[in-house]
Amino acid sequence: MKDKKLRSRVFQVIFFLAVMFLTFYAVLHGQDPKLVWKGLSRMSPVYIFYSALASIFFVSAEGCMIWYLLRSIGGKGSILRCISYSFIGFFYSGITPSATGGQPMQLYYMKKDGNSLSGSSVVLMTVALIYKFVLVLIGLGILFFWNGSLKLHLKGYYGLYLLGLALNTTLVAVLLCVMLAPLGVKRLIYRLEGFFIGKRILKSSEERHEKIDHFIGGYQEAVSFLVHHPDRVAVVAAATFLQRCSVFFLAFLVYRGFALRGEDILTLMFLQASVYIAVDMLPVPGSQGITELMYANIFTRIFPEGFLMPSLYVNRGISFYFPLLLGLAVAAARWGLDRKGAAGGKGSPI
Repeated sequence: MKDKKLRSRVFQVIFFLAVMFLTFYAVLHGQDPKLVWKGLSRMSPVYIFYSALASIFFVSAEGCMIWYLLRSIGGKGSILRCISYSFIGFFYSGITPSATGGQPMQLYYMKKDGNSLSGSSVVLMTVALIYKFVLVLIGLGILFFWNGSLKLHLKGYYGLYLLGLALNTTLVAVLLCVMLAPLGVKRLIYRLEGFFIGKRILKSSEERHEKIDHFIGGYQEAVSFLVHHPDRVAVVAAATFLQRCSVFFLAFLVYRGFALRGEDILTLMFLQASVYIAVDMLPVPGSQGITELMYANIFTRIFPEGFLMPSLYVNRGISFYFPLLLGLAVAAARWGLDRKGAAGGKGSPI
């Protein structure tokens, strides 16, 4: 089992690095290094600092929400430890397709720190559901109230935006169905499973049934939490909205960092949001490649010649690769401290 997990991790890292290499090649290919450096050198260090703070806030805010909800169920962990869960989750989400690796690793460390598996699952499921729900609301708001400008800027990527919004909306709807009608959803899943087994596409599996039951049971516990803690859910929803806006605000910070004027803050934030919504559900680690390609095409109307690619490097570097490296550092530090604690018979102090 350990060998299988190790091979899976190695494959994930290799796949991530391969995608990253191809992304860098595609983005840098054909660019004049002198012109790129000239453009980058015009970026204000002050705005780079502000952008870095916004990126750190984006990841740390999730940790604060985990800490806030964990306290309500009597869980363990300081706010710094909960923020470390968030950075670890960001790292593993960034290197796995469709961000599937983040939550399991967060759950692993929360349990390792003495929190119950069921309680930790409820907290993470609540945070994830509200995160997706807020993103869908933002996406629908942009679609209904800014649709003309959205079409103008996105052009050929408008369909991808609709697809990304539809996928996120479907996911939220499915999760709500699981929470509100678990028995009906379970019967539907088992019927679909029976159909695929009959067609010899799948094999019968008790382990699969256990995973289905655990998934649905976990969201049932989340329902109970949501019903009994509406005030805390409202606080987390408001915090999630601010969290999402902080990463969308990066486009404005980068724009002003190059001493550019003329575009309003809402246009820049809406365009940044449209990129995130379009690529959020794509099965590529960190949505690498398509994010950069989409950014370069839709922000071409915003940034003058000579500023577009430098703005992409700064924006993507600070919003994704910077917190990814921080997440790697936190994960490595936690791993080292856990090994040291195991050797000395003590737990991690983080």
